Amino acid sequence: MSYLNATNELYKAAAETPDVGLCCTTNPVWQFPGLSIPKIMQEMNYGCGSTVSAQDLVNNPKVLYVGVGGGMELLQFAYFSRQPGGVTGVDVVDEMLEASRKNFKIAEEENEWFSSDFVKLVKGDALNLPVEDESIDVAAQNCLFNIFKIDDLKKAVSEMYRVLKPHGRLVMSDPTCEQEMSDELRNDDRLRALCLSGSIPIEDYVKVLTDAGFGTIEIRARKSYRVLAPNHYPTDELIHIESIEIAAIKDPMPADGPCVFTGKTAIYYGDEEYFDDGKGHVLVQNQPIAVCDKTAAALAKADPSIHVSESTWHYDGGGCC
Repeated sequence: MSYLNATNELYKAAAETPDVGLCCTTNPVWQFPGLSIPKIMQEMNYGCGSTVSAQDLVNNPKVLYVGVGGGMELLQFAYFSRQPGGVTGVDVVDEMLEASRKNFKIAEEENEWFSSDFVKLVKGDALNLPVEDESIDVAAQNCLFNIFKIDDLKKAVSEMYRVLKPHGRLVMSDPTCEQEMSDELRNDDRLRALCLSGSIPIEDYVKVLTDAGFGTIEIRARKSYRVLAPNHYPTDELIHIESIEIAAIKDPMPADGPCVFTGKTAIYYGDEEYFDDGKGHVLVQNQPIAVCDKTAAALAKADPSIHVSESTWHYDGGGCC
């Protein structure tokens, strides 16, 4: 059995019998005004963070969500895109699609504004999306792509890039790990399906995104997720797994490489009223400005009176690149 078959079997079982502890996230369940999320959707929230952010969801966006889970995030996206077929959910597991359909009927009873036809559920594979080129404003996945081995991960990201409109956004939450894992862990199909042993370093994850063509990357959150301890897993050392929330924007690739925001800021404290590097970066006296990593490095070299912070691994917009 391939690791993808093992994953499908795991989530088939999770669709038929909800498994509350399958993917435990410390994120709050966003309860927007007038939005009621059915209990069954919360029990089937098989993610490791959140992909729903109001800053991405303006002007009635067309949204694609891959790996539907119990439908919770599709319902949240539909809250912002209240139109028939405004949200498309794609999943390869028939039982998960059927469970979501049933859950949306419950959501209709709890939410006057919601109609099941706001969400179009489609059977399909993340590696070959049944979606037209450049037809999507926001694409999302939560705790799915980390399962893929590297070649499949590259293909899944490439598919998301294909379906996004120019300047569209791919928003994701996935486990990551900076430590080395043994081949035994990496090759354990069930641990990979459980979103554990497929975790890769953030730098490698970002490279897959930029290699696909995404010109801007925003790391919006980074937090503790799991540990693989020697008394429970085949490892000689304690392995710490974190989850990240990240947005990849289909901007043109800058000539000097992608803009990757990891939460750095720059503050000018020199003797002048402001600092202007002549390249579009103006720093007002003692006012912090968010900067991408390459701009942070350039500003640090440009003037000794500029303080550049370490990465906070949290970025919520603004600043310059």
